[in-house]
Amino acid sequence: MLRLCGGRLAAHLGTLHGGLQNPARGSVRAVSSCIDPSLGLNDVQKEFQKVAFDFASKEMAPQMAEWDQKELFPVETMRKAAQLGFGGIYVRSDVGGSELSRLDASVIFEALATGCTSTTAYISIHNMCVWMIDSFGNEEQRHKFCPPLCSMEKFASYCLTEPGSGSDAASLTTSAKRQGDHYILNGSKAFISGGGESDIYVVMCRTGGPGPKGISCLVIEKGTPGLSFGKKEKKVGWNSQPTRAVILEDCAVPVANRIGSEGQGFLIAMKGLNGGRINVASCSLGAAHASIILAQNHLRVRKQFGEPLANNQYLQFKLADMAVRLVASRLMIRNAAVALQEEREDAVALCSMAKLFATDECFTICNQALQMHGGYGYLKDYAVQQYVRDSRVHQILEGSNEVMRMLISRNLLQE
Repeated sequence: MLRLCGGRLAAHLGTLHGGLQNPARGSVRAVSSCIDPSLGLNDVQKEFQKVAFDFASKEMAPQMAEWDQKELFPVETMRKAAQLGFGGIYVRSDVGGSELSRLDASVIFEALATGCTSTTAYISIHNMCVWMIDSFGNEEQRHKFCPPLCSMEKFASYCLTEPGSGSDAASLTTSAKRQGDHYILNGSKAFISGGGESDIYVVMCRTGGPGPKGISCLVIEKGTPGLSFGKKEKKVGWNSQPTRAVILEDCAVPVANRIGSEGQGFLIAMKGLNGGRINVASCSLGAAHASIILAQNHLRVRKQFGEPLANNQYLQFKLADMAVRLVASRLMIRNAAVALQEEREDAVALCSMAKLFATDECFTICNQALQMHGGYGYLKDYAVQQYVRDSRVHQILEGSNEVMRMLISRNLLQE
C-alpha cells in the first residue's frame, strides 16, 4: 500500500506554482469541474492523487524553472517523493514497492507532472526499470536491486536505444559474449535518461543471433570496469534529467545479473515499454492540465482592446477544444492502463493508441496555451513555455508516434 504522509492529505487539487508570489508562473485557482482529474476515481485513489498534487505544488513547482535553466538533477526531491511510495509504484511490497495498479500510477504521474514534467518523466522511467527487475528477476535479484531503487537511494536507467537502432530495437548490436560466469559487453546506448547519474542500468544486449530472439537483459551497476558515459546532451527540454550515451568496452557483467533467461530480453523490453507508454502519456496529461489552468488564469487577467481576453469568443472556443482534448486523452490513458493491468489481449494496441493520441493532443494543448499568452508565453519567466518544451519529446520516445501507428495498424490488419 502507498505510504501516505498524513500532513500531505490537505493538498489542493489543481493549484500550481505558488503563483501568489509570481503570477507569471501560475496563480492559485480551483480546477474547473469538467476537467477535474479526480472524476471517476475511488476514495483511495483520490487520497494519493491529493498527495501527489500537493508534493508537485510544494516540492517541485517552485524549483521547476531553476532545475530547467541550471540543468539540475533533483536527487533529494526525488528521494522525498520515494518516501511517499513513488519510487516503486507498481512494484511488489515485499521489496519496498507500493504495489499499486497501472491506473494508480497514471493518476500519480499526471499529478506530479504538473509540478515538473521533466522530473516526473524520469521518475516514470525509473519505475519502469524497477518493475522489470521485480517482474522478471529471480528472488535474489529482486531483493538485491529493488529495495534501494524503491527508496531511490539508487536510481535506474533503461538502455535499449542505440545510435543505429532507435525505433528498430530488434536490430540492436551491443554484444554480450559469455565467458565463464560473466558476459563481456561491447557497444553503446544512446539518449539514456539518467546516464552517468544513475546507479543501475537495465541493458538490452545481444547474446545470440540476429533478431529479437537473440536479445537478453542484463543489470549493470555503476562503477563496473568498462562502463563509461558520453557527454551530457544539450536538449530543448527535459533538462532536469541528464541524457548521455552509455558506452560498454569489454565490460564484464556477472551472469547472475541477467534478468530472465537468454533470449528473453526483447520480450522484457517490450513489456516494459507498454507501461512506459502509459507513463509518459500521463506526464503529458500533467503538462496539459497545468497549461490549461495557466491559460484560464491569463485569459481572465489579461486585457486587450479594453476587455479581458476571456471575453473573446475565438479564445473561448480554443479553450473549449483544449479541455476536450485533455479529457479525451485522460480517458484513453486510463482505459489503456486498466487493460494493461488486466493483461487483456487488446492492451498493447490500447497502450499504443493512448500514447499516440495523448502525447499529440497534450502537446497541442500546451502549445495553444503558449499562443494564448502571446509574447509573454515565449518568456522563460512564464511556466507555459517549459511545459511545451518538456512535453514535445514525448511524441518521440518510448516508441515514436509513427511507430505507434504501425503497431496499431498491424493489430487492425491481423486475421
